[in-house]
Amino acid sequence: MTSVVTADLDLIEELRLRRWARENYVPRGQRQKTWHPIVHEEMRKKDVEATDSETTSAHYAWLKS
Repeated sequence: MTSVVTADLDLIEELRLRRWARENYVPRGQRQKTWHPIVHEEMRKKDVEATDSETTSAHYAWLKS
């Protein structure tokens, strides 16, 4: 679905939506269903990055102890 939606956007507009998503990030339960699919996709990416970061930090802390 995202590829179809992305095809309708030019690159600049897609980048604007992705930037907006990162600057206005909210947890999954607070996201509006009316937001553009690109916004949802970028927020999901940020969810994964946060999870990866927490896992890496916990692993590093364990290694230091």
